[in-house]
Amino acid sequence: MKSLYTKFVVYTVAIMIGSGLIAFVLSNVYYQSKLKPVNDTKNTNIALDIAEFANRHPEVKLNEYLENTAAVGYQFYLVDEKLQVDKYGANFRQNNITKKEIQAVLDGHIYHGIRNFPQSTFVTGFFANELQNSIGVPLQHNGKNYALFIRPDISLLFGEMHILFGILFVLGFLLSIIFVFISTKYLVNPIRTLTTATQKLAHGNFEVQLDVSHRDEIGQLAKSFTHMADQLEKTEETRKEFISNVSHDIQSPLSNIKGYTNLLEKEDLSADQKSQYATIINGEIDRLSQLTKQLLLLTTLDQNKNLVHAVPVDIAAQIRELIRQHQWQIGEKGLMISYSLPEVSIVEGDATFFNTIFDNLITNAIKYNREGGQIDIELREQSDRVNIQFHDTGIGISPEQQEKIFNRFYRADTSRTHTVAGTGLGLSIVHSMVHLHNGSISVDSNLDEGTTFTISLPKTYKI
Repeated sequence: MKSLYTKFVVYTVAIMIGSGLIAFVLSNVYYQSKLKPVNDTKNTNIALDIAEFANRHPEVKLNEYLENTAAVGYQFYLVDEKLQVDKYGANFRQNNITKKEIQAVLDGHIYHGIRNFPQSTFVTGFFANELQNSIGVPLQHNGKNYALFIRPDISLLFGEMHILFGILFVLGFLLSIIFVFISTKYLVNPIRTLTTATQKLAHGNFEVQLDVSHRDEIGQLAKSFTHMADQLEKTEETRKEFISNVSHDIQSPLSNIKGYTNLLEKEDLSADQKSQYATIINGEIDRLSQLTKQLLLLTTLDQNKNLVHAVPVDIAAQIRELIRQHQWQIGEKGLMISYSLPEVSIVEGDATFFNTIFDNLITNAIKYNREGGQIDIELREQSDRVNIQFHDTGIGISPEQQEKIFNRFYRADTSRTHTVAGTGLGLSIVHSMVHLHNGSISVDSNLDEGTTFTISLPKTYKI
């Protein structure tokens, strides 16, 4: 398996070579379609000027004139009417012009060899040193007709430039490769570090140190990864605590059931004792049943976001009915309850979930209140939301406990005894159900002064 470093280098070099080839092909197309006709016209005008000068100055020796002109960077191929050839300047690599083409120039026509030179995948129209790739013009001197073929001497004009361009190309390519290796290592190193951190994280080591000073995507990724590692560490701690609490809450009633079952085996037990033990066993079974139901409910709330069967619900009427149901507990503890609930407070949501939410909060307000304490319930409506407050004058919750109050199996009052409802899952279920309705829940409490839970729900439910 190739490393990211190798892949990056290979891909970059391939892109460099590919882009170079594409650029070369495109430049060749541009030369063939645009520059070659311009080059042909330019050289044709130069050839005509040379022929015109020779025609106007018969006193000038033609061979000396062409030799001097060739010295400044041209190649000449001169043919007279008898097809005798004279060459000036560097020789053509191929003298591949036909007699028919020569005769046409002698007859007064212009030969556009540069423009009509065969196209190919390279810019041969500029570099091909062939007689076929030249300009032919008729020339008259001292009453004689000639066919003059001319083209720039590329080796003379650009000989040093060829070497320079070659050196520049080779050096540019080699330096590009070297810089690709260096820059790729610089770019890939943070990813390698991230990979190592990921492997540590996969083995349960959450103490990962990453450089988050980069102000780019790598830096953002490092910050996100560090945040993820912190969250995973917290999640792992919560998971371990969750398992520990589940084990404890299951083991405790099972131990009680086993103990009282052993007691029932004694032959000298009275009917009242047997009834008492059976009642305790049934209570522990109910407690286990309640625990498993709440665990299943929490799992369902976590995994399925389409549980809410939204219908218009009169939550004020629902809360009043719950107060009526808990009236005996309120009276038994000598509590005073007051509430401000508008007659019609319609909210879209799941009626069963709302009932569970409000029932849990009323039950807690009763359970953790003082003898003769107070419970206040207030519902306030806004344009698009409703806020419901449940206030009690109970034992209160410390700031440290408030941060964990919605965690599963967390019990703010660790001294209280276990009961059927005391699974430590109630507020976690409330929190999940409120958020399924796109609402929020908060707690404000002081030790020995009381607690206030505030729920905010949108009036219209949206998925």
